[in-house]
Order: sequence, then C-alpha cells, then structure tokens
Amino acid sequence: MLKKRRILLMYITKVSGHRQATMAIQRTLKQINPNIEAPTVNGFGYTYPVLEKVVNRAYMSVIKRTPKVWDYLYDNPKIVKKSESIKKFLHKTSHAKLEKLYKKYRPDTIVCTQAFPCGMVADYKKAHNLDVAIVGVLTDYSPHSFWINEGVDYYVVPSADARDRFIKKGVSPDAIKVYGIPIRQKFAKQLDKKPIAEKLGLDLSIPTILIMGGGQGLGPIKQVVKSLVKIKMPLQIIVITGINKKLGKWLPKKREKTKNTDKKVVFYEYANNIDELMEIATVIVTKPGGMTTSEALSKGLPMVIVDPIPGQEMRNTDFLLKKGIGIRIDKTNDIGEEMELLLNSPERLTAMSKAAYENSKPHGALDIAKLILGNEEDNGGY
Repeated sequence: MLKKRRILLMYITKVSGHRQATMAIQRTLKQINPNIEAPTVNGFGYTYPVLEKVVNRAYMSVIKRTPKVWDYLYDNPKIVKKSESIKKFLHKTSHAKLEKLYKKYRPDTIVCTQAFPCGMVADYKKAHNLDVAIVGVLTDYSPHSFWINEGVDYYVVPSADARDRFIKKGVSPDAIKVYGIPIRQKFAKQLDKKPIAEKLGLDLSIPTILIMGGGQGLGPIKQVVKSLVKIKMPLQIIVITGINKKLGKWLPKKREKTKNTDKKVVFYEYANNIDELMEIATVIVTKPGGMTTSEALSKGLPMVIVDPIPGQEMRNTDFLLKKGIGIRIDKTNDIGEEMELLLNSPERLTAMSKAAYENSKPHGALDIAKLILGNEEDNGGY
C-alpha cells in the first residue's frame, strides 16, 4: 500500500506569478492523483501579515517612483551580505508559526515558488532536523542569491542559463532541474485558431496585438494603444487591464473613437482564456513577468517588451533579447512605427516565433509534479 503523500505549496502575494505557478503545480498533482493532499499557503502573509502589506506597498512605490533604487537593490552582493542578519532574524522568528503549519499538514515535501518562504522552511528544517524534502521553483529567468539556502533539495529553473548561474553561485548541478516555469497545462495544446477568432469576432487575416501588464495592469498601456491606433494598416488590439481601474475606464472611450476605422479594440479586466488569446495573437506587447513570458513562449509568440521593471524583469528581458524571442522598445511613442516594421517583416516574425518555441517548456508543471512524487507508481504512469 502506497504511503499517502502530503505536499505543502508556498507562495507570496495573492495577485502574483508566484501564486499562479503554485496553482499550476497543485492542479497537476491533483490530476495525477486526486487523493494527494496539496494545500497552498501564502508563506509571507501567514508568518508576517503586517510586514507583507508594508513590503508590498513599499515595493510598488519603489518600482513606480524610483525604479533605479530597485535595480540597485536586486541581487546586489553587498545588499545580500548586509541583509544576512535581517534574513536570519526573520527565519528564526518565523519558527513558531511554521511549527503550527507543519503540525497541521505534516508534509513530506514543501514546494516554494518564491525565495522568502523557501529560506524560512529551509532554516526550520535545519533547526529541527526534519525529514522533509524542499523544492524551490523559480518564476523568473535569472536566479538571485536569496534563493540559496542549506536544506533545499532541488531548485527548478527555467533555462540552462539560469542553471549555469546557480552553479556559479555554488549550487550542486545535481540539485538543479531545468523544467521551466510551471504554467497551466492547457498552454501546451495547439488550438484551432478559426473557431477562436469567430467566437471573439476577430479576423485572422488582420494582425492581432495582445497587450498585457500582469495582474496589476502595469506599464504604459494607454500610450501603447494610442501609438498603435496610428499605424497605417488594419489592426486588432486586445488589452488585458488587470486591476488597473483607470485603464478600464479609458479603454471604452478609445474603442468608441476607433469604431469606424480599420482598428478594432477589445479589452478584458481578466481573461480565463489567455491561451486562446495568445494562440490567435500575432505579437504580444507586455512587461516580461516570468509567467507571462513562459506562457507566451509555449505559444511561440513574438514579444515586444515595454517598460520592464528593473531587477527581475530586466533580467527576463536580457534572456528574451539574447535568444531572439523579443525586442525592447524604450520610447513608447515609437512603438507604432516599430510595430509596423515588425508586422511587415514576416521572416523576422517567423524567426522570433521559432526561437520562442525552442525555448519553451510548456510541460514544466508536469515535470515538477513528477519530481515531487518521485516514482512512476506514485505519478500514475505520466
């Protein structure tokens, strides 16, 4: 008789790529074995609820007002060294709450999609000499030093480049798995574009631009739309606004103004069919968050990168430019002109799409689930 598996999945921040990655792993585990216990917990919110709110507000303020400060702080060896005592303090003072969590769920494996909870549980494991496996799952294309903690059994990274960076930081090659960022399995399926276009009222013969700014609806999306509607060619524009209420109020007015032109503007606050939208899109204009990037790669979607956040998104941008998957446009007013050049270069679009497919890992969630479960008998023959 097989031992019942108990997996605890930890992330931070409710509206985040970390949580999306966590949910993708949880869904996959449940598909393999519906009887698996795999609860999810906001590791930061659970241990330090007040501090989480303060840090989230501070982070959003910094990236909006003084992004260069975040760029300086991100994976800076001096900052990592100076913050070591703070990290140790937070780890130690989290033990009481982690003990309650551990006693409640009794996990044999803990999976973390963000570095902070990964460090906490690794420290708790070491302090209490626990027999529990810890898997750290990265959700960006460049690993930073805060991920590295004694007691972590495996690190799942999105690319060979990330693997090499971790090895340089002292992580054993045997502990690193290049499985990609876990996304929903439906992104691995190639869909028929025709019924999707008919459902959405779109014309497959006209270029379609998908614009996203993550769950927060961040970035110069208004300026991007304004610039794109000036292009001297028919165009279909799909915008995902997220929780950006100002953008949600502005877009209906813009759609009304383009009603009798060769531009069509469609927008959603949230969409549970992002896989379909990416399937029919010609290009995506976006901030390069790890999840959005991973989903776009799985659809072979060329990327136009605007306003990347210094730190993780800049590192993601470097990866995309190096691999020939995307282009970066710093001046938003130029995006219309640059987009027109790109749309009139089918060979270039094809090359970018090919590079995206070559660097995609759409089965990351499944590979991670199989790593967690550890043997074919447990994972149902997947």
